[in-house]
Amino acid sequence: MRHRNVSDLMTTSVITARRDTTFKEIAGLLAEHDITAVPVVDDNDRPVGMVSEADLLRKQAGQPDPAGLLAEAFERSEPGTDAWHADMAKAAATSAEWLMTTPAVTARPEWTVVEAARVMEQHKVKRLPVVNEAGQLVGLVSRADLLRVFLRRDQAIREEIMDDVLLGTLRLAPTDVSVNVVDGQVSLTGTVERRSLVPLVARLCRGVDGVVSVDARLQYRHDDSSGA
Repeated sequence: MRHRNVSDLMTTSVITARRDTTFKEIAGLLAEHDITAVPVVDDNDRPVGMVSEADLLRKQAGQPDPAGLLAEAFERSEPGTDAWHADMAKAAATSAEWLMTTPAVTARPEWTVVEAARVMEQHKVKRLPVVNEAGQLVGLVSRADLLRVFLRRDQAIREEIMDDVLLGTLRLAPTDVSVNVVDGQVSLTGTVERRSLVPLVARLCRGVDGVVSVDARLQYRHDDSSGA
């Protein structure tokens, strides 16, 4: 079984900014290339942070209301706290150096979709700069990129389960298990040799890229569970 990894899904033509890229230049990059964030890289093309639309909007929200009708944007941040200092720095920022969110949370090209998704969830980010062994930027992977695995055709998923999981990995006869896939939802019927194989078959099928769910209605010839 070969899982799609980050290198299969990432964007390799990445628009970047430098520490001294100005607020207006960053806004122009986002608009020109129809993107929502840019990695900030150093002179060796190593990511040092990310600037997103949210960072630009935070600066705008920190500006005083000309009419004086709106409350201060950062009243909810207690003065003197780290959050307050971060808010004030964003509001005063004029370049990527102070606009960016640091440190940059990165991924590696060989990571699986699962690894990248878990890091995104852990750090609450929507995209990851992808770096090589030297820490240099080689791509960018987003949530939308990771979700592309669920666009695989049902027939492709079925063939992978039949060829790679059932035959290649478990060495089951083609007549043992029938596989049906509709909108990524896998249904398994048939009979396997041992009871312990039932959860294993289901788990391996769930690991196939593009699988949404697995309904394993499998019978078994021998009960090899404890105490049987």
